[in-house]
Amino acid sequence: MFSPAEIRSEFPILSQRVHGHSLVYLDNGATTQKPRCVGESMQEAFDIYNANIHRGVHYLSQRATDAYEEARTRVANYLNAPERRSVIFTSGTTAAINLCANCLAESLLKAGDAILVSEMEHHSNLVSWQLVAQRYQLRVLKWPILDSGQLELAALPALLAQGVKVVAVAHVSNVMGVVNPIAEIAQTVHAAGALLFVDGAQGVKHLPIDVQALGADFYAFSGHKIYGPTGIGVLWGRYELLDRFAPWQGGGEMVGHVSFDGTTYADLPFRLEAGTPPYIEAIGLGNALYFYKVLSEESGHTILSHENQLLVQAYEGVVALGAEVYGYTPSNAAILSFNFPGLHAYDVGTLLDQMGIAVRTGTHCAEPLMTRLGVTGTIRASFALYNTQEEVVHLLSALKRAKEMLS
Repeated sequence: MFSPAEIRSEFPILSQRVHGHSLVYLDNGATTQKPRCVGESMQEAFDIYNANIHRGVHYLSQRATDAYEEARTRVANYLNAPERRSVIFTSGTTAAINLCANCLAESLLKAGDAILVSEMEHHSNLVSWQLVAQRYQLRVLKWPILDSGQLELAALPALLAQGVKVVAVAHVSNVMGVVNPIAEIAQTVHAAGALLFVDGAQGVKHLPIDVQALGADFYAFSGHKIYGPTGIGVLWGRYELLDRFAPWQGGGEMVGHVSFDGTTYADLPFRLEAGTPPYIEAIGLGNALYFYKVLSEESGHTILSHENQLLVQAYEGVVALGAEVYGYTPSNAAILSFNFPGLHAYDVGTLLDQMGIAVRTGTHCAEPLMTRLGVTGTIRASFALYNTQEEVVHLLSALKRAKEMLS
């Protein structure tokens, strides 16, 4: 059985005190904390074999190149990707979405085509498509959600019939923790001749990811959401689609032959990785995925069930305190958004901070969803493998005290 208490020693930041209280870190939806091995692997690269990759013939460059490409292999294995060439390193999910959106618009879409974006999306998976639509005379349509917070799946066929060529949807809502049925959605989308882009920023940590089983055409995520460093992300795509992408950015590494008479471009993945890549961060991400994969296998794959127990415990506790919870089901990922009637989310979050508890308050970069829910923001507690039942008890006790102080 997985024991979060035993693994917490691998995360030094969790041992500190905040405002005189032991830190309870429940803002994992924004970023996760990092195990020692991630920082150590990056520091080793800085100290021992730091050199620009791919182009150098000397030892340091070759060693750094090998470590960078090993990270790509680890990502491909984690996603169960058919081949490593389909793993494109970016600076994060946002960069991956922008890369995919611009390349699709340039290479595979035409004026008048529509992009369908769900109502629950993070701004990155809406604004990026809006910008592309403005540049290429495309249309952006809204895929609404139900009052329950679930996607209105029954509306999908009719929406697709409106000239939709790309559907952009989150694997997991960053606000509500709702898990969207990607495999089912993929079948419907493909039957209509469209492509499916999945924002996996939250899904990558809270769900087992198999891009082949999911059936999505593109999947993106950030390293810092799954115990890795910031500044590194991934766009995975079906090879035959990525291979049709014209370069989005020019520079070093993405070229074949360069002259004033014309330039040819490199094969995947390098054609879409212009310039010096974040190779140190990629090494950290590779180690984070390896750490998580090994820990999950050694614990009998009980990490996700542990997170779910925390989610249910927190849900039952906040409801007992009189909170309104948004989009909750017991099968959600370990993200819980709620409010207390008459209390502002920022005020509650500020008081929790004074008691050593880190949660997120506000719109969570999902203003259209907030409008649909009829709120200006929520309190969000998001859980990770190192959180404990005792921390949930502490959260509930602190929420009770905050209510009393603000009433």
